[in-house]
Amino acid sequence: MHNLTPLSGLIGGALIGLAAAMLMLLTGRIAGISGIFGGLLSPATSDRGWRIAFIAGLIAAPLIATLAIGAALPSPAMPASLIVIVIAGLLVGFGSRMGGGCTSGHGVCGTARLSTRSLVATAIFMVAAIITVAVVRHVIGG
Repeated sequence: MHNLTPLSGLIGGALIGLAAAMLMLLTGRIAGISGIFGGLLSPATSDRGWRIAFIAGLIAAPLIATLAIGAALPSPAMPASLIVIVIAGLLVGFGSRMGGGCTSGHGVCGTARLSTRSLVATAIFMVAAIITVAVVRHVIGG
């Protein structure tokens, strides 16, 4: 990560919270990315406009921020091949839909609403992430 500071984390978190609150206030919808994107894949979706705007904002925001501060976009390290990354992304998408929501929907919006389902899901996400990092770094040897 480049130049990660408590202030940048605070600003980023506040912007995520503001975006989630605005989406809830303006559309009555929860800012879960898998649900928003999944709705775009349905041919009968009548609310494509805000879904496209939300996804476009996710892509455009870092580009605009990079231009505003004059820094280069960070280049992520991809230790696996592109096909592995694509398969992993599809599995994450499938799993989030199967689990009734993604980390953003449960972690940001669901916990803010004190949803029991979201609190449990977020705890499971975090435990799974901790175990995965421990295994990859200390067992496999990353």
